[in-house]
Amino acid sequence: MTETLKPENAEQVLDAVQWAAAEKAPLKVVGRGSKDGFGRPVVAPHTLDMSGLSGIRTYEPNELFMTTGAATPIAEIEAALRQNNQQMAFEPSDLGALLGGAEEAGSIGGAIACNLGGPRRISAGAARDHFLGFNAVSGRGEVFKSGGTVVKNVTGFDLSKLIAGSFGTLAVMTDVTFKVLPAPEKTRTVLAIGLSAADAMKAMSVALGSSNEISAAAHLPDAAAAASAVDYVSGNGGTVTAVRLEGPGPSVEHRCRAVRALWEEFGCELEELHSENSRTLWREVRDVGLLKGDGPYDGPGHQVWRLSVPPMSGAVVAENLAADLATQVLYDWGGGLVWLAVDAGPDAGAEQIRRAVAEVGGHATLIRAAEDVRGRVAVFEPQTGALKGLTERVKEGFDPHGILNPGRMVEGV
Repeated sequence: MTETLKPENAEQVLDAVQWAAAEKAPLKVVGRGSKDGFGRPVVAPHTLDMSGLSGIRTYEPNELFMTTGAATPIAEIEAALRQNNQQMAFEPSDLGALLGGAEEAGSIGGAIACNLGGPRRISAGAARDHFLGFNAVSGRGEVFKSGGTVVKNVTGFDLSKLIAGSFGTLAVMTDVTFKVLPAPEKTRTVLAIGLSAADAMKAMSVALGSSNEISAAAHLPDAAAAASAVDYVSGNGGTVTAVRLEGPGPSVEHRCRAVRALWEEFGCELEELHSENSRTLWREVRDVGLLKGDGPYDGPGHQVWRLSVPPMSGAVVAENLAADLATQVLYDWGGGLVWLAVDAGPDAGAEQIRRAVAEVGGHATLIRAAEDVRGRVAVFEPQTGALKGLTERVKEGFDPHGILNPGRMVEGV
């Protein structure tokens, strides 16, 4: 009989996992469900609903850390941080709408479990780089913890780095501790209008290689730019290349002028976005909002990949794939992250995409597709050899009976 277990505290989580381990009964571990469509489908007779473990436990603005229940909504955390002019610097993506759900529905535990990071990843890192510690229950039904409230307390095996990005397949987190940082005083974005993808990669490389402390860099092809809610972006009728600068007001103004001077060699029109428009644009990039709007990207069978490649190779990979597939793209991380939308297909174009990415030494993850497609296609980059063996041994160590989110990342594991 299918059953949903909904613990209200850490002790009840332990009881539930110990029962599942003793019965060898697989569990589908769910926080708030916003990323249920990310990863391979989990086939399990029982669901462990963690939404009851929510709330801010400790927040020390002066010490720059926060501890919360794993299922605490990110929206709640961000509201508390705004009161103290602070932020989560890793800028976790809100993929709810892209995956067919609601916006602002994700939890901090889900963001860490998926190791999400937004446009600021090129300067601040991903979730795992801000993840200080946690309490959890392993698939063995054993309570364990790792880390503390500051980086210097993380001694021995840094399990936080292992748990981040494990998609709930190794342990069930009950609470998490992470760094917070002051929000920037000023945010501005310099735009270059009309650059080709190849020239955009060069322009972003020039800006990122300078001393101007760029916090984000993205390139929007025509259709992506047209889908933006920012008039300066959508109203130009062409491509838009954007770099973000943050910090004290005078410093930001000086660096904006420096970037504009660097970009004069490209002979394109330059514009500048101030605070509110900047926030809107980078939220659209962060949440892949430009691939789900009313433009040509949208559609019920629309499939989306996330390609991680060397930054200067992004345009080449996208161009090669466009020769075989009907694609639309959005470039983030200075060209190192390519969001690729493809028309619906039984394999989501996996063979062509992985071949093109492998040629430049990158990897590909299928983010959005129907459940049956995610059941057939390797959602994450397939592992072989020593790496595959290591992954299996780690899973065996934490979850020997395979009860936690079985098959979420790798078929049969």
